[in-house]
Amino acid sequence: MHLRTRLTRLKHLALTGAALAVVTATLPGAAAADSGDRGGHRPSDRGLSAVIRYTEFGIPHIVAKDYANLGFGTGWAQAADQVCVLADGFLTVNGERSRYFGPSAAPDGSLSSAATNVSSDLYFRGVKDAGTVEELLRTPAPAGPSGDLKELMRGWAAGYNAWLRKNRITDPACAGADWVRPVSALDVARRGFAVSVLGGQGRAVDGITAARPPAAPSAAPEPAQAPEPEQAPEPEQAPDPARTAEAARALFAAENATMGSNAVAFSGATTANGRGLLLGNPHYPWQGGRRFWQSQQTIPGELNVSGASLLGTTVVNIGFNDKVAWSHTVATGVPLNLHQLTLAPGDPTSYLVDGRPEPMTARTVTVPVKDGAPVTRTQWWTRYGPVVGGLGAQLPLPWTATTAYALNDPNAANLRGSDTALGFGKARSTRDVADTLRRTQGLPWVNTIAADSAGHSYFSQSQVLPRITDELAQRCSTPLGRATYPASGVAVLDGSRSDCALGSDPDAVQPGTFGPARMPTLRDTPYVENSNDSAWLTNADRPLTGYERIFGTTATQRSLRTRGGVEDVAAMADRGRLTVTDLQRQQFANRAPAGDLAAADVAAACPTALPDDPEVCRVIGAWDRTVNVESRGALFFDRFWRKFAGSVPQAEQWKVPFSAVDPVRTPHTVNTATPGFAKALRDAAAELRAAGIPLDAPLGSHQFVVRNGERIPVSGGTEALGVWNKTEPVWNAAGGGYVEVAHGTSHVQAVGWDGGRCPVARTLLSYSQSSNPASPHYSDQTRLYAGERWVTSRFCEKDILRSPALRVVVVRG
Repeated sequence: MHLRTRLTRLKHLALTGAALAVVTATLPGAAAADSGDRGGHRPSDRGLSAVIRYTEFGIPHIVAKDYANLGFGTGWAQAADQVCVLADGFLTVNGERSRYFGPSAAPDGSLSSAATNVSSDLYFRGVKDAGTVEELLRTPAPAGPSGDLKELMRGWAAGYNAWLRKNRITDPACAGADWVRPVSALDVARRGFAVSVLGGQGRAVDGITAARPPAAPSAAPEPAQAPEPEQAPEPEQAPDPARTAEAARALFAAENATMGSNAVAFSGATTANGRGLLLGNPHYPWQGGRRFWQSQQTIPGELNVSGASLLGTTVVNIGFNDKVAWSHTVATGVPLNLHQLTLAPGDPTSYLVDGRPEPMTARTVTVPVKDGAPVTRTQWWTRYGPVVGGLGAQLPLPWTATTAYALNDPNAANLRGSDTALGFGKARSTRDVADTLRRTQGLPWVNTIAADSAGHSYFSQSQVLPRITDELAQRCSTPLGRATYPASGVAVLDGSRSDCALGSDPDAVQPGTFGPARMPTLRDTPYVENSNDSAWLTNADRPLTGYERIFGTTATQRSLRTRGGVEDVAAMADRGRLTVTDLQRQQFANRAPAGDLAAADVAAACPTALPDDPEVCRVIGAWDRTVNVESRGALFFDRFWRKFAGSVPQAEQWKVPFSAVDPVRTPHTVNTATPGFAKALRDAAAELRAAGIPLDAPLGSHQFVVRNGERIPVSGGTEALGVWNKTEPVWNAAGGGYVEVAHGTSHVQAVGWDGGRCPVARTLLSYSQSSNPASPHYSDQTRLYAGERWVTSRFCEKDILRSPALRVVVVRG
């Protein structure tokens, strides 16, 4: 039979759902014994099937007749590429890390901020014991997940399990491991819950599991266990408001985050053909369970979307279809607040509301431990949420005889995020994107930037946030909250007053949250851009104002990445006649805004600051102000600038201060007179020389990753330098420089339309599709990324079937 005829027949099978055979031509995978139900009924895969067409770089195009079957194909294909990472995450959400890896080891940080396995397990086992996710699944839509999403989760679990049953693991990270086991749809939902609460309860896991009353009455002492994640503060020691406010600001600051993003949408007024353009550039971890994975999902007549999914999710989170493209950036909205509790006299596990005592609820949680006795601890819950002993190690919240602090996280009642993504996938315009946000209200910690084929641009900071209005914060903040809220957006409300309850907006689907009418939104400006600052400068000519402080600030200093991004995209919009090629050029322009802003000042002052080291001055003067792999001096300036910005207070770094009237160009002119300036230069030079690295070494010689023994140089620059193509590498002087990327540019998409039926899209997954070193797709796109080359997306059927790498796999239970 001719190849074209066979492909047409396979296409017909896919579209009708009549696939009857299994082609086991997938990558080698994992077989594991069935060890029993791990917390939810495992779905039957009987009768489920999908057709997966693999094109270049192992990108699967999954076709199925309905949502359950689409989930089946997606779960199968994700398992083929990422089984070890996925299995590790399912251990996390079931509270079983200590059982297999010991209590003291650290998780990879992808599903919470827990410092140790035992802390992670105590939290997630507590969620499991309480039936939190089961209750959310029972909640009717729109407050709960839709039936389509539940079918996707059911199918995803069945597809993952079918792949485990039919394949053998070759990834050394989990080959032969007894912790790689079948999962249930409930496990998939639990993983979605973990992603939803990353910015709230997930940020406070150590504080939730370590919180202890100073003297719990009538309670037998808990047995000795593994070391506490953090030390209990001295009794009656109240947090210092100024110090706590600064700690809260640092905790939520973009420069300290392990995730971020850039995104820009251009309206048709700026483009060559009057249609929209979108460039999405998320900055996510390069390892672990918070990686993206590429696919196309198709249900004929219902859904046809391409893009990237966070591992373990059932939908395309960032992507495009034939009419709309969207991306997300991590937002500045604070998805939590605190309630300061006034404790009942003589009883630190009861608190007063309107003068009446209300007992806390004790949740005793036990987790198994490898080679040791089980760990049992008690968590304490209130009407506001769990009592916390702190937010991160730097922000302690002491539980004393008179005071405790409870955390409110509205996303602990939100499993709607994947329904939002599903709605985006079916959208036909940016108006549909807006309608999806209004209907589902499911995004916990990101902004949305979108463009469509009709030429519209769109931005919205539509987040699930606690309904903290500035008026409520003014009226109900405790003395601590009066310091933290202006500084960071973290509200600390008086929990002893019922009149300080959050209330509800009439258009909110979830009580205690803001409704869509309150969200900062901008439509149809020449560009909308975000680089993880607040919504204020989404478009520098149309600043957004009037939103509550919890969403972010206005008229405040922007990051160098925001300033550089706004400069770049505003210039692009002014130039006009833009195409997808211009988006690709912007992604790899590799301009270092810190260099453009400061390098000339540094070079001019250098001979005076370091009169005995002319090489330093020569290198900085000769640097081309880019972070291309061939750039000489970029590595040295990066090490210098990090030391300077990290040791000199922000207000002392510049001679000309920030002005809200000129926010993109201020502050400027480096304060070379500060003592920290010469010290940073001297220390950076000494650091490189001690490592045997020439000060003018090409960046790519010492900024690289190693994959299967191959050294791959990568371009890009750090948050400190303000580079669009962000690369946050791991410094290892003994290893030769920056020898790995912690986080940075991940899944990139440059999307437009030309009037035909197929979008014009270029994509790139910087760390490649598979984490398995034995896979041919372990580093293929990483080499593309190093060469600043792109994947031409195959969205339409004709393009998929023309792929020279086409491999068709029909999978069923």
